[in-house]
Amino acid sequence: MAGRWVGRLALVTGASVGIGAAIARKLVIHGMTVVGCANNGIDKVKAIADELKPHAPGVLHPIKCDVSRENEITAMFSEIKEKFGGVDVCVNNAGLSFNSPLMSGNTGQWRYTLEVNVMALAICTRESIYQMTERGIDDGHIFNINSLSGHRVYGSGFYAGTKHMVTAMTEGLRQELREKKSNIRVTSISPGIVRTEFEIRRLGDEEGNKIYNQMKNLEADDIANSLVHALHAPSYCQIHDILIRPIEQER
Repeated sequence: MAGRWVGRLALVTGASVGIGAAIARKLVIHGMTVVGCANNGIDKVKAIADELKPHAPGVLHPIKCDVSRENEITAMFSEIKEKFGGVDVCVNNAGLSFNSPLMSGNTGQWRYTLEVNVMALAICTRESIYQMTERGIDDGHIFNINSLSGHRVYGSGFYAGTKHMVTAMTEGLRQELREKKSNIRVTSISPGIVRTEFEIRRLGDEEGNKIYNQMKNLEADDIANSLVHALHAPSYCQIHDILIRPIEQER
């Protein structure tokens, strides 16, 4: 990865497992200082940090944060500013879905999904850009870990609705940054089926594994590698949308 990112600060939300953990590992291996935030999985982030410490050129700092709560997000950014100066790269990875159909779903589950998938992403983006502009950082990068469900509707309609919002917000942010003549970049990465805990958490072991066992899935590292590719691009080049799916996936 380009030398300009070595030693700089990346925030990765939902860093305890799956795609978030893979991205945090990859950025630390490439020499970045990474704040990995998680709520219930903070011990897993600490374990990754301990594993990487002896040999990786970067460092992983775990921070406990429930991204469904704005006060915890703003407290996390205050801690980042105090300890590290501010965010240079923000990876909005935290996201979830429930088996909660539009015709019969649980209102609380819908609201929580909206808070994590949309509101947390918006708040983390706002706070990251504030810290960038406050320090005169004009080459920062915002990554939104989106989904193919942000480009078509298949399966959970409510989840797809939140991810369509991420697609719109990514383009809206690009337009706002361009109007300000900012060189901060924004990239949406939209995976198809990735073998993580996502479907297991949504549907349970049996049904979740049925989805994964249909084909050769993407791995979390595939998404992390796509992010590094976009981050590594020349500063004048904005890789705006990455859609990535298993070759066997139909939709």
